[in-house]
Amino acid sequence: MKAFYSDHFVLPLPKGHRFPMEKYRLLRERVENELAGVSLCEAPSATDGQLALAHQPAWIEKVSMGTLSPTEQRTLGFPWSKAMAERSRRSVGATLAACDLAREDGFSANLAGGTHHAYADHGEGFCCFNDVAVAARWVQSRRWAQQVLCLDLDVHQGNGTARIFANDRSVYTLSLHGEKNFPFTKEQSDADWPLADGTGDEHYLACLEKALAAAESCRPDWVLYVAGADVYEGDRLGRLALSGAGIAERDRMVFDWCTARGLPCVITMGGGYAVPIENTVAIHFQTIALAADQQHARIRS
Repeated sequence: MKAFYSDHFVLPLPKGHRFPMEKYRLLRERVENELAGVSLCEAPSATDGQLALAHQPAWIEKVSMGTLSPTEQRTLGFPWSKAMAERSRRSVGATLAACDLAREDGFSANLAGGTHHAYADHGEGFCCFNDVAVAARWVQSRRWAQQVLCLDLDVHQGNGTARIFANDRSVYTLSLHGEKNFPFTKEQSDADWPLADGTGDEHYLACLEKALAAAESCRPDWVLYVAGADVYEGDRLGRLALSGAGIAERDRMVFDWCTARGLPCVITMGGGYAVPIENTVAIHFQTIALAADQQHARIRS
């Protein structure tokens, strides 16, 4: 299985910033050292034209030229820098490159991405460009897919994705998320599953089973999966209570569902804010390892 990384393009952050930038390097290193079945590739940079599939040209220009207002930078959660702009492009480029390979391989991954809070005209919640939204439009523009399922299992609702596709029936947005968590004003996905604080493995997995069954109605031929690690019981921003084993079962359910239907699945990491950071890295690593196992089994069958 191929996985794309962009951690070499480091976003400089002020001391004490709560975004766990280091997790991307740590994840790549674990995959490189421990998963012989995964081939790592540096992410390409998304072009203006690719970004414009889901973003307004004015927003792309602001990010590129560094003309974000103080309010826009606060909403985004990052100070602007050339490195921030380039890393944001690479994060989208990684998901697009993963889509190209998933056509043949079945599974491919971005070791970052899942930037689902970004809207067409602004960034939000540590998300500058929405890689999932761009990728959905990208695979459709290449005629690799007609109906795309954006399966968002980050603890936070994919509000930017939901808004971008609010009037687009060719993209089905499905989100399981914390009901009382960020964003505090939710958008309307095609299917929202709000979960109470403290939701654990049993109820979460039961909801996921029902959600996947309901997603059959959209007849997807492509899946973009945001595999957030922030549903973990030890996540400081998550407020749900899934165990590591429960998250593994979540991933298996998704991968089995895709394999049973012969659907390409592109995996993005989404959020993760556990302390110590190694706990988040372990969950992301587990997702990649399970996807690689699933792809191997898919090829053998």
